[in-house]
Amino acid sequence: MTAAIGPMTPRRAHRPRGARRTAVAWLFLAPFTLVFLLYTVIPTVAALGFSLTDLRGADLRHPLAVDFTGLHNYVRLSEDPSFLRDILNTVLFVAVGVPLTMGTGFALAVALNSGIRRMRGVFRTVFFAPVVTNVVAVALIWQYAFNADGTVNKVLGAVGFAGPNWLDDTHLAMPVVILLGVWRNFGIAMVLFLAGLQAIPKDVYEAASLDGADRWRQLRHITLPLLLPTTLLVSVLLTVFYLQVFDEPYLLTDGGPLGSTESVALYTYHQFGAGEFGMSSAASFVMLLLVTVVSIVQFRLLRPRA
Repeated sequence: MTAAIGPMTPRRAHRPRGARRTAVAWLFLAPFTLVFLLYTVIPTVAALGFSLTDLRGADLRHPLAVDFTGLHNYVRLSEDPSFLRDILNTVLFVAVGVPLTMGTGFALAVALNSGIRRMRGVFRTVFFAPVVTNVVAVALIWQYAFNADGTVNKVLGAVGFAGPNWLDDTHLAMPVVILLGVWRNFGIAMVLFLAGLQAIPKDVYEAASLDGADRWRQLRHITLPLLLPTTLLVSVLLTVFYLQVFDEPYLLTDGGPLGSTESVALYTYHQFGAGEFGMSSAASFVMLLLVTVVSIVQFRLLRPRA
């Protein structure tokens, strides 16, 4: 009996030690878990519940007296011309903003990696500065620059062109808003692409040069394929940003003129400001669905294949 009990003794001795490690691990995880529950999980679940009710601003005094409406708010969204227009506006933000931002960031990354030899650190800082610049201050400058009497029209007038009132034109306001988004975010794409380029071994390019491959063939057959994981990362990050774009249209035009620059995120904000909490919550979950679907499609199309 003693020999049978003996081998089990070390296991029993290890159990309290493992329990202590688990307790210490949860102790370190507790601050993050608490913050995550308070500011992510609970608000998300509450918003989902609100989206299934007719909760409005007048119901805040008696939130438990609201009626359960099921998917009625989602049906209202599908029948709201303004919301459908804002979905198209958001798709336009993504379709135009993401390629422009990625193209600008990639071109600058290639230039910093191989073309620019002197003062690389200065150029990196200058190109990345828009990412950390206060967006409110930038928006005020852009409003003045694209005003009817702003800097852009003065430059156009100096060369003989009469500039329009950019932000009050339903056809021109959107390009200005997208341009601000590109200016703010190309620095992120540049830094990520530059990190990907620097991770590619130089021996690969040297071997390709010995085989007679010029710069274009090296870019097409070496750089772009090996940069595919970085391209996927940049694409997903920028797509999520443009799907949730809020700052640029809100600060420049507040969704105008005539809703031509209103995004889904801005529509959600306007509904919340109008006291339509149920509609606002439903719109936010539609936006979450868009982000999820588009991200899955991107991972399917751009993931590296063996």
